[in-house]
Amino acid sequence: MKNKWDERYANSTYVYGKNPNRYLKEKLADLPKGKILFPAEGEGRNSVFAAEKDWEVVGFDASKEGKKKAEILAKEKGVKITYHISAAEDFKCSQKDFDAMALIYAHFPKNRKAIHRKLSACIKSGGYLILEAFNKKHIENQKLNPHAGGPKNIEMLYDLKEIKQDFKDFDFIEALNVETVLKEGKNHLGKAAVVRLFGVKK
Repeated sequence: MKNKWDERYANSTYVYGKNPNRYLKEKLADLPKGKILFPAEGEGRNSVFAAEKDWEVVGFDASKEGKKKAEILAKEKGVKITYHISAAEDFKCSQKDFDAMALIYAHFPKNRKAIHRKLSACIKSGGYLILEAFNKKHIENQKLNPHAGGPKNIEMLYDLKEIKQDFKDFDFIEALNVETVLKEGKNHLGKAAVVRLFGVKK
């Protein structure tokens, strides 16, 4: 998995662009600033945006090429981020370190529920979860559009009910299946079926 993403991120083009995810941007606008975690952060577009908005940012990804590009983007924008090389299974935080966590198209090939439970434990009571990812209906968009993005394995696409159970220690302000149109670089382009969660840790 690491090698796949290293290969994808190895050239100078930002695969998903340099602009933040729109749902993340919308939700961060109304939250008090604090310390935020970005798992599976890739090339850094979302974490760098949060740093621009005065959040204290910690991200991680298994890809060293993703880290390089995130740090280049942070320097370009004049901000600081902390970025670790780590698989999701191996990432360690002190209990309840973070005021928020953003899971943006973080699809894990195995142990999804266990990873989500582990990451959830990093969030303080009263902290926030922002999640956007492809749902199982997105497989139909992939058949029509090679640039739609997302895992081709339907088991890695999300079911809203299951994902809510992964984060059962949150009260959800929003928990939705949504049809949207993505314009995120060259690999998230066009019609998409997504799940969105916005919740507060109990």
